[in-house]
Amino acid sequence: MTTISHHLSDDLMISYLAGTLPGPLALVVAAHLSMCDECRASFAAHEAAAGVFLEDVEQVALRAGMKSQLLAQLDAPVEPERRITAQGIYPAPLAEVLGPKGPKWRPLGFGSRQQILSEQNGASVRLLYIPAGSPVPDHGHGGLELTLVLQGAFYDETGRYGVGDLEIADDTLEHQPIAEDGVDCICVAATESALKFRDFIPRLIQPLLRI
Repeated sequence: MTTISHHLSDDLMISYLAGTLPGPLALVVAAHLSMCDECRASFAAHEAAAGVFLEDVEQVALRAGMKSQLLAQLDAPVEPERRITAQGIYPAPLAEVLGPKGPKWRPLGFGSRQQILSEQNGASVRLLYIPAGSPVPDHGHGGLELTLVLQGAFYDETGRYGVGDLEIADDTLEHQPIAEDGVDCICVAATESALKFRDFIPRLIQPLLRI
């Protein structure tokens, strides 16, 4: 059984529940929720609290014709829901994006690989494959960065992150994650904006890698 030590913050849960998180970050949150019993229970509590709040909101009269339009939509035929399940190390939200063939890796250099899953208004989400024992270039952030471990583990200045753990980094953190020895590390990482690399070479090739 996987022990998860690093969880979602309340602020992230509330933003996800309200639908205000950018799509790339929301995908990582959904993937973590599918892996973490503790965060699912906490999220359910937030949903219940939101429901109580809505019950106390003053009712507003519907505009003319809205009720009949809604009933007509409910009567329309609906395609049967297609249930997506986890595929190997990829939880259901990622499996749905990847499809049955799995990742389409592109080289980053020194054995590392990536697949960009989505880009939206400067935010992006990607799968990262980092060989065991290898570092990621030292970098900072222009906003939030969410990194969820799917296989192996990595460590940095803030601690160790294993399968199911979520690292939440912001513009106050500059770090250099290093994949733990033993098993190659696979993560899904979402950023609000481009990373800020310290060294010249990563900065030079950054536009080509779109990271």
